[in-house]
Amino acid sequence: MSLPRLALALGLSLSVATPALADPADFYRGKSINLVVGYGPGGGYDIFARLLARWYGNHMPGKPGVVVQNMPGAASLRATNYIAVQAPKDGTVIAAFDRNMPLIALIGGNPNVQFDPLTLTWLGTLSDSTEDAFNLFVRKRPDIKSIEDLRKAGAPQITVGVTSAGATDHDITVLMRDVLGLNIRVVPGYPDSNAIGLAVENGELDGQFVNYVSTKVARPAWSDANGKMQVLMQFARKSRHPELPNVPTALELSKSADATKMIELAEIPYLIARPYAAPPGIPADRAKALQDAFMAAARDPEFVAEAHKLNLELTPLNAEQALGVVKQLVAFDKTQKDKLRDIMYAPAKN
Repeated sequence: MSLPRLALALGLSLSVATPALADPADFYRGKSINLVVGYGPGGGYDIFARLLARWYGNHMPGKPGVVVQNMPGAASLRATNYIAVQAPKDGTVIAAFDRNMPLIALIGGNPNVQFDPLTLTWLGTLSDSTEDAFNLFVRKRPDIKSIEDLRKAGAPQITVGVTSAGATDHDITVLMRDVLGLNIRVVPGYPDSNAIGLAVENGELDGQFVNYVSTKVARPAWSDANGKMQVLMQFARKSRHPELPNVPTALELSKSADATKMIELAEIPYLIARPYAAPPGIPADRAKALQDAFMAAARDPEFVAEAHKLNLELTPLNAEQALGVVKQLVAFDKTQKDKLRDIMYAPAKN
C-alpha cells in the first residue's frame, strides 16, 4: 500500500476509534436532577437548596428539572454517604450537606463515614462565611449579660440543643464548652436547627449555636435587640461582624495558643459554609456541566436578587476553590486534628 493510502487508512481508523465527546445536553434533556439535602425542611441548608433549585436547571445543558429531596440523618452524614456510595454516578444526583462533613471524614473517629471528601465531585459553595457568623443565641436571663457570665467562678449553666456528633452545631458547642470553659449542658438528639430553634422558643432550651444570616431569615425576632434573645459570642469570624460590634469572637475569647489552634481548625469548614457536591466517578463532560451550571446559577442576577431579598449570604466559591478548602483540612497539623476528634467524640459530660 502506498504511503498516502496508508495514511488515509490510519486516519479513518483513528476517526472510528476516537468518537467525539458526548454533548451533555443530549443526556440531560427530558431528565431531572435530584438535589439531596442532608437536613429536614426549614433550616438554612434547605432554604439555600430550594432557592438554588429554581435556577440551577436553567443553566444546565438540556435544561433538566431539579427536584429537592430532604434526606435527614446523622447530621447529614446519611446524605453524604448516599452520594458517595449509593447514588447513580451519571450526573443526575447532587447534594447539599453539612460543612463539617469533610472534617469528620478526615479526623476519623466515626466508623459510619463511608466517603473520602477528596474524591467527591465538588460543585462549590454558595457561601464562604465572610458576611456571616455562627453565633450563640441565648434567651435573655437576668444572670447572663455576656459570655463571661458563663465562664466565671460559679457561672450559671445554660442548656444548648444540638443534633449529633459531626454536625457543626454539636461540634462547635462541645468545643466552645471545653476550650473556652463555658458552663453549657449539651442536649443532643434534635433532627435539625429548625427543631432546636423551636425548642428554644418553647422554653425547652436556653439557646443554640446557629448561623446569623439564616436566623435573620427564619427567626427575625431573634435579631431584634429589644426581643427575648441575645447573642453572646461569634464563631467563624476573624473580626466582629459589622452588625454585632459588641459581641466577642471565639478567637478573642481564647486564652491559650492550643485553644487558638483548635478554633482555627474548626473554623476552616466555614469557608465552604453551604457546600454542594456530586458522586465520584461522574463522566467528565457531565461533571463539568454540573460545576459550570452551579457557578452560573450562583451568579444569575435573578437568583442573586432573590437571595438578597431573603437576606441570605451569597459569596460563592467554585469547585476548585471548594476542593482547596478540603485540602487545607488535609494539611492541617495532625496533633490538632486528633485533639479535636477526641473532644468531638468524648463521652457525654454535663
